[in-house]
Amino acid sequence: MKYAPSFVAAALLALLSHPLAVAASTSDDGSKPHKPCTIRSPSTDRFFDLNSIRVALPAADESTSTSGGSSDSDDTKVESWHARGYDYGANFTLNFCGPVVESLEDVVGVDENRWRNVSAFYEKGGHTYSIGQQNSELVFRGRKLVLNYTDGSPCEAGGEERKRELAPTPLDPRELYGSDGNKSKGDGGEHGEDGYDRPEGDGYGKPKQLASGKRRKNTIISLLCEKDPLAPQAAVSFVGASPDECTYFFESRSGAACGGIEKEIQTLGPGGVFGVIVLVAVIVYLVGGCVYQRNVMHQRGWRQLPNYGFWAGIVFFLRDVVIILTSSCARLIPQRRGYSRVASSINGRGRGRGNHSDDENRLIDQLDEEWDD
Repeated sequence: MKYAPSFVAAALLALLSHPLAVAASTSDDGSKPHKPCTIRSPSTDRFFDLNSIRVALPAADESTSTSGGSSDSDDTKVESWHARGYDYGANFTLNFCGPVVESLEDVVGVDENRWRNVSAFYEKGGHTYSIGQQNSELVFRGRKLVLNYTDGSPCEAGGEERKRELAPTPLDPRELYGSDGNKSKGDGGEHGEDGYDRPEGDGYGKPKQLASGKRRKNTIISLLCEKDPLAPQAAVSFVGASPDECTYFFESRSGAACGGIEKEIQTLGPGGVFGVIVLVAVIVYLVGGCVYQRNVMHQRGWRQLPNYGFWAGIVFFLRDVVIILTSSCARLIPQRRGYSRVASSINGRGRGRGNHSDDENRLIDQLDEEWDD
């Protein structure tokens, strides 16, 4: 009995440590992981989440469950977003913060193990060109929300014909008068054919090729807010491409780009929160009561628990109820009535029944003799 206070103190400390640990874990915002495809505006502090417009194919079990023709399957988008190229000569397919859901093959200049990570592409001349790999990191440039895709197909792939169209027409060499007064053309030395200094390259009017030759296509998507409730979930428009076809510019209008308040994911439900509140109240009651009974009332043992007489009465009452119920159930068990054969035991203790039969036989014989007389 004298060790009861230490046991109670240890139990109270264990119970008290649980809600404190929960509170510490929920209040630690610095350790909260960053959710992909989300960002907070540094100027307005609004929270942006583009996961609602990210297209992802449903899982296998979900697709089989909705294959019966349910109404929910009609609202699920099963293809990536499209943008018309107009005068570019090709249409574009892209996704937000994730790879396109279409199955791609033979992507120009991209390794086969990276075909499933292409987030934007177009098809032209029977070939598939990637204009960026998957990226889920949003950025703010001033007040503009931007999503970048990089490391697509090489810029030279599929762009030679368009570069020839955009290249300037070579000019005729100028006629120069030499020091001797005769009209002549440039000496073709270090000054070139027209006599002017020109950097070394592939020829007049053609840009110099990069030493690495590995410039790749990339995509810039500017996300704008769409407040019209009747507008589609997202609308993507092609703005233009750089002359060397290395950078493609798109504009997307969506309600997801309007921003809002971040929805905190609670680790505890309503029942868990209520349970924590009740647990804290019980701990305060026990700790405060024990301190008061020990220091003020000078109680020891189990009597230092708050309202010991009340709780002891409840325990004794429950004990009496259990005893009464047990005895009542024992009386309800049926018992065997009438004659019962006594089992014979070892060492000849079960011979009483045989002796009793002999006495009965002698009594019957005696009665018969008396009846004959």
